[in-house]
Amino acid sequence: MMNTMEQTVKQSFPVTGMSCAACAGSVESMLMAQPGILSVAVNFASSSALVEYSPSAANPAEWKKAIQSVGYDLLTDNMTGSLEDHQRAHYRSLKQKTLWAVIFSIPLVVIGMFWMEMPYANYIMWALATPVVLVLGRQFFTNAWKQARNGKANMDTLVAQSTSIAYIFSIFNTLNPDFWHSRGLHAHVYFEAAAVVIAFILLGKLLEERAKASTSSAIKKLMGLQPNTVTRIGQDGREEVMPLAEVQVNDVLLVKPGEQVPVDGTVIQGRSYVDESMITGEPVAVAKENGSGVFAGTLNQKGSFRFRAKQVGGDTLLAQIIRKVQEAQGSKAPVQKLVDKVAGIFVPVVIGIALLAFAAWMTWGGTNGLTQGLLALVTVLVIACPCALGLATPTAIMVGMGKGAENGILIKDAESLEKAYRIQALILDKTGTITEGKPAVTGELWRTEQERLQYTGVLYALEKQSEHPLAEAIVKHLDGIATPGLQHFESITGRGVKGTSDKKTFYAGNRELLEEHRIVIPAELRKQSDLWLNNAHTVIWFADAQQALAVIAIADKVKAGSAAAVKRLQEMGIEVYMLTGDNPQTAAAVARETGIRHVQAGLLPSGKADFIKQLQQEGKTVAMVGDGINDSHALAQADVSIAMGKGTDIAMDVAMMTLISSDLQQIPKAIRLSRKTVRLIRQNLFWAFVYNVIGIPVAAGLLIPITGFALDPMLAGAAMALSSVSVVSNSLRLKLSKI
Repeated sequence: MMNTMEQTVKQSFPVTGMSCAACAGSVESMLMAQPGILSVAVNFASSSALVEYSPSAANPAEWKKAIQSVGYDLLTDNMTGSLEDHQRAHYRSLKQKTLWAVIFSIPLVVIGMFWMEMPYANYIMWALATPVVLVLGRQFFTNAWKQARNGKANMDTLVAQSTSIAYIFSIFNTLNPDFWHSRGLHAHVYFEAAAVVIAFILLGKLLEERAKASTSSAIKKLMGLQPNTVTRIGQDGREEVMPLAEVQVNDVLLVKPGEQVPVDGTVIQGRSYVDESMITGEPVAVAKENGSGVFAGTLNQKGSFRFRAKQVGGDTLLAQIIRKVQEAQGSKAPVQKLVDKVAGIFVPVVIGIALLAFAAWMTWGGTNGLTQGLLALVTVLVIACPCALGLATPTAIMVGMGKGAENGILIKDAESLEKAYRIQALILDKTGTITEGKPAVTGELWRTEQERLQYTGVLYALEKQSEHPLAEAIVKHLDGIATPGLQHFESITGRGVKGTSDKKTFYAGNRELLEEHRIVIPAELRKQSDLWLNNAHTVIWFADAQQALAVIAIADKVKAGSAAAVKRLQEMGIEVYMLTGDNPQTAAAVARETGIRHVQAGLLPSGKADFIKQLQQEGKTVAMVGDGINDSHALAQADVSIAMGKGTDIAMDVAMMTLISSDLQQIPKAIRLSRKTVRLIRQNLFWAFVYNVIGIPVAAGLLIPITGFALDPMLAGAAMALSSVSVVSNSLRLKLSKI
């Protein structure tokens, strides 16, 4: 019995040999039957299986055997190199098979169409078709047999049945033409149909593999951001070049101009600007100096610097992004579950339709009934395409996830991407989401310029010794100014601080501190203070023993892009709400600055979740954007949860989307990306269903009694190949569009 307390593992494994959506269903059902596995999502487009399992009860070696028994393979060693090697080898093999199939098929078509009466035509065509059907197309027959042994069917089953029927029937007619001649019928052969169908399907697979490789280019681009080697500074100060895999935590590494940062760390020497656009989506390079954080995959500009490695290997931000995107691309959208059910019964239904068409032509087709019935049987089996259905959703999801990652938007899974397009109400937390999340000096006014020059150092010295959180904002604002000696420092609880410099007493704190010591406040300073207070700033006074010398405003600044983001969201028809635990005056000021019309202030974390629940009861799809632990309850309650990338890990774990740059202008982009992806999925599914709904009846010969048109099996093979490629190509359009 599985230990329910044991922590489960979610891991993506490459799957090889899948040819359609029904294959993905076969792999999924075989894996779900294995002990220790809790859930499986097999993605045909990415050729991967996302498996959640209990490590103590699971045996990946047994999974591999089970998958191999139905004609596929599971790469359990999870090495990227081995997977890429396998994919390259598979592509080369497929390319060679396709080329030879086309070479043999061309003379077959020429003989079949123009030189049927030439001597030994049937035997020549038999000789040309045999290597195509039995050698180059062998995979279809072996896979179909493995499927049949396990009571399953897939696209290989359709191809194997259609081509083998055409091939065997043609051999019979070549060896026994008198069987038909004695009955007054011509002994038709379909060697060219059998060979050309396989050639077209191989060509379709080749184009499909190329297109599918393009859908995962975002992941490959992210993986290619890390250099293969790094320059490490030894304890003796010498530089040594070493492989990236050997870097350890606390190693000191050198990054030269134009080089990529190899791992995450902190700058300890040097200055430079680093292009972080590949991680955050922000185009402006970021200044780096002592104490600045740097991230793997980012590109150094003209300067050079040394930094200490903090996160290496799978712990870097880049590795986490890659892992999240891979998991997201391997997940299934809700609509895909319905498609999988259709694909599961698709092949048996098609076989049934093909047999029905054959029987109908045999019964009512007259003298040509057998020939037409056989053609209908073969053509229906060839044209039916579960591939297009299987590729419709996952290719769009993969491209959408990759597009998001390239723009600094990490999406947890396909369901999140599909849900985001329905957002009607968006909830924004104030601190750290709309605002910077840290107090900063927004203004200062001194009584005279001379006093500013004379006493700024005293203010700096006082605040430097203060333990109040707001003091840090003033210290940061005045950083680098020379400080005079300070004596008799005293912290006055709830009021501020005081100290003596050059035998003179100075105060820094709130207005109550000045009033208690009967310090005079000049009218000009009082007027400016009232103005700042009305705009929800915190005001700090600086005074000597007689009068106020300066007033300083401190506020949590609104982020540069917040107002623009709110405006865009409102233009998209989304109601924007701000929920905050702060006081109503501050909340109203931030709302005025950003253009937010709906505000709720003074809320506890549970109050935010209750407000979201209230909107949901009104029938609205609600998204929540937050960055802190206090937001995790509300994020969990929302239909779509979005975390700021510079927030806490718990917020990012709960969230369905993470904005790496913490820029609110990414939210409209994420919603537009969701809308475009969902539109693509619908287009793909529409054309995949329409193709089969129209193609199968035409292949069965429905138009022959009406218009006399009979679909050739060769054209059916070409149409099937084209349907898959067109679905993937449609998804790739998203890569070129702006969000």
